[in-house]
Amino acid sequence: MIWYQLVVLALLQGLTEFLPISSSGHLILVPYLSGWSDQGLAFDVAVHFGTLAAVLLYFRHDVRLLLNGSLELTAGRTNSPESRMALALIVATIPAALLGLVMHDFIVDHLRTAIVIGVTTAGFGVLLGAMDHFGRRQRESSEVTLKDAVLVGLAQALSLIPGTSRSGITITAAMALGFTRTGAARFSFLLSIPIIVLAAAFETYRLISTGSPVTPEVLLIATGLSAVTAYLTIGFFLRVVDKIGLMPFAIYRVILGIGIIYLLS
Repeated sequence: MIWYQLVVLALLQGLTEFLPISSSGHLILVPYLSGWSDQGLAFDVAVHFGTLAAVLLYFRHDVRLLLNGSLELTAGRTNSPESRMALALIVATIPAALLGLVMHDFIVDHLRTAIVIGVTTAGFGVLLGAMDHFGRRQRESSEVTLKDAVLVGLAQALSLIPGTSRSGITITAAMALGFTRTGAARFSFLLSIPIIVLAAAFETYRLISTGSPVTPEVLLIATGLSAVTAYLTIGFFLRVVDKIGLMPFAIYRVILGIGIIYLLS
């Protein structure tokens, strides 16, 4: 991988992982327009560890509380906000984890097409805009119930379809349940922690089992760049989402989806 290709794709992954604009849509369109080859499994592992480091660092206070809540869960106690949130994150992670385990090969072989990514990028962009416009925006992330967790978790499972955007679909689902923009985003970002851990672990296993070549410099640079970019992106999004809303991201998704279909189909 050429160094500037590595830099661009790592920055792009860090930027799009947490914005509701479809990382897969960008990671298929940019290499196509640039004539670049696939970035490889080692790169995917590195950027996932980078984005994981970013969200853990940004929400370090919440993570400490969630760890305490998890310990309370093991003792059978669910009466604190921390234990209830920890339980909600576990429940919301299960659908995507199970579906990913069962459907991974089918998704890679049959759904990573331009038409699928273009349609899902644009279609779920329209849905994001609709929820931003019609959502009640009355609840905060601390008010998440197990019912909310199940519904947002089912929505997150849809993000296995390329172009859907994990953050986009979970924020959309939370907005549909009456959460504020910031509340929906915070829950979405916290929910990314277990799913990124699982994705990184799975990709690391594949990397080891397939004997794919690993260049330490690639891993370090990609991890660092994606971590810094993702950290800054999380902070930016949480600061501005209530001011500007989600409509600009929805409109951008529709334009991007139409562009993918036009250029790649």
